[in-house]
Amino acid sequence: MDSCRFDSYQRAKRPNMDRLAEGSLRYSYASWTSPSHYTYLMGMVPHQSPKGVFASEVYKNEFSQWVDRLGIKDLSFKSFVPQLSLPKVLKDNGYRTVGRVSMPVLNPTSHLNKYFDDYKLMANHNDFAGMVDEIEFYDDEPSFHFLNLGETHYPYMLDPKGLPHISGVHGVFKRMDDEMGQATSDQFFDDDQMQQLHSQQVKTVEYVDQVLDALISKATTNTHFIITADHGECFGEGGYFGHGPIVHEKVLEVPFLEARKP
Repeated sequence: MDSCRFDSYQRAKRPNMDRLAEGSLRYSYASWTSPSHYTYLMGMVPHQSPKGVFASEVYKNEFSQWVDRLGIKDLSFKSFVPQLSLPKVLKDNGYRTVGRVSMPVLNPTSHLNKYFDDYKLMANHNDFAGMVDEIEFYDDEPSFHFLNLGETHYPYMLDPKGLPHISGVHGVFKRMDDEMGQATSDQFFDDDQMQQLHSQQVKTVEYVDQVLDALISKATTNTHFIITADHGECFGEGGYFGHGPIVHEKVLEVPFLEARKP
């Protein structure tokens, strides 16, 4: 769920996520979409920021968990090098790899597309339902589906015409070349608008949860789900809005849950 901070997940009514598992607070490795997704496709999920341990031990433990998730014996960090690619490991083990993304910085010409059999940027960045319609599961072939959902990203399924223009906030960098060297007229949100936007992100989590019901029903038995976010969002905390070049804990706090469909 792109840009979904942990407390937005907490506040949302999420019966379908809850029937999979109870989510916990974790931390993203990066503060914006592109680097976070590169990290996830290395096989590294959001971390717990453990104290008193060496970072190398955390990484080793993360990679070893793919043994249980995939049912493939002897997977370890060595299985991922030198490419450091989860899709490559999956392809080598007979998986069909499928990617559906909403944010244009993840488009098929980016390096993220490597080792996917089928990778597409959706025409509409609020089309989780369309992704679910396109997904196919096969009894005789395991598959990996990587979905980047735009519903939880600004403008949170609101009509952007009614909001102040913010350069590049969709992760697209639209019009930024035209604006280089020019003064911008972007108007910062006031406190009421910040609260309204946060509440709207909560509503988008609830929408995603509704669509998730169809995906759970469609998935074959023994499908392993991981639901998380690439980063969080600031809604006025510390004078910040959004994510990216922002150093604030709310930009790194994300929900994380995983479970296997029985």
